[in-house]
Amino acid sequence: MPVSHVCAALGAALLLTAAGYAPGAAGAGVGETSGAGATSGAGAAGSAAVPGPGPVPGPGGSAFGAFLGSGPEGIARSGGLQDWLGGAEMLVGHTYLPGDLWSNIRGRDDFLRPWAEWRRADEDRIFVLNVPMLERNEAGLPDAEVAELLDRGAGGAFDHHFRALAERLVRLGLGDAVLVLGWEMNGTTYTHRCAPDPEAWRAYWRRIVGAMREVPGQRLRFDFAPSRGLDAIAWDRCYPGDDVVDIVGMDSYDQPPGASFEDQVEQPYGLAFHASFAAGHGKPISFPEWGLYRRGDNPDYVRRMLAWIAEHRPLYHTISDYCPHGVWRCAANPASAEAFREALAEDGGTDGETADGETRAPGSDESAAPAGSAPS
Repeated sequence: MPVSHVCAALGAALLLTAAGYAPGAAGAGVGETSGAGATSGAGAAGSAAVPGPGPVPGPGGSAFGAFLGSGPEGIARSGGLQDWLGGAEMLVGHTYLPGDLWSNIRGRDDFLRPWAEWRRADEDRIFVLNVPMLERNEAGLPDAEVAELLDRGAGGAFDHHFRALAERLVRLGLGDAVLVLGWEMNGTTYTHRCAPDPEAWRAYWRRIVGAMREVPGQRLRFDFAPSRGLDAIAWDRCYPGDDVVDIVGMDSYDQPPGASFEDQVEQPYGLAFHASFAAGHGKPISFPEWGLYRRGDNPDYVRRMLAWIAEHRPLYHTISDYCPHGVWRCAANPASAEAFREALAEDGGTDGETADGETRAPGSDESAAPAGSAPS
């Protein structure tokens, strides 16, 4: 999801988690080489993160969630989705730091404080935050300039920004957050992309994690989340090492590459590779973004993606619940909405209500993000 959508709407998602994880339990030691393209010694990794809150089962034992809107209203709308799904409780909040300026990447109190208040209300809740690695993150910078910035980052030029973010998270009570750092790095959308200089990108990730883990009181977990498929670079070439990664995520929508769900599973760097890679590195998986897209209302995709999730039990996953990707809040996808509800609802559910208290049927055409919010 492009960060400009967050700058415009400060997007938020609510989801459940059903899998416990102790970071570093099976990872490589600090400075060890881990995975294709992973390197050592590029900035101190710091001490290992401390586990966050324990596991909380969701319906059917499978984690689930939905992007429900921008800012605090996304939290408020969760009640309607919970009713629609028969009372499932939302225990994880997810939002994105805007990537336009370093001042926003460092985090602002007015942006993070509502999430801190939400987090404090229940000790079992988990806060997930997407963190850009560079400012001007959607400015379309040329590869040569990106490579120069990555090299500067690998040398420590931007450490202070991430240290400030970690200090703010700890001060606000969000020091156990899951950070989706430099997401979809294998693509071309973001300035924090990997392809212009994979070695520098890996070194820069290690610098960021090292800087943030130096902050007293932090218990942060770091989620490495490429987009499904090959894209601009094989994403395992960007993997920075087991000692600086806690979760291996993937953003996956119903779109090419792949003409079918089987293709999405078996294609190079697809769902099967993702699961195998994570298992081989002793890491849990996640799906920070998934949903419908190029193939329209496709209940078969929804059923099969949910079945894949149930089989592989990610630490968390969230459907992007706005048109064209979503189910509850997108009238264009009624069959997929029913498939999602059938799979996840407890006790049949209800029609539910919007955050404003208006009763709505499944599929009401209400977008949770600005127009044009297509995945990269």
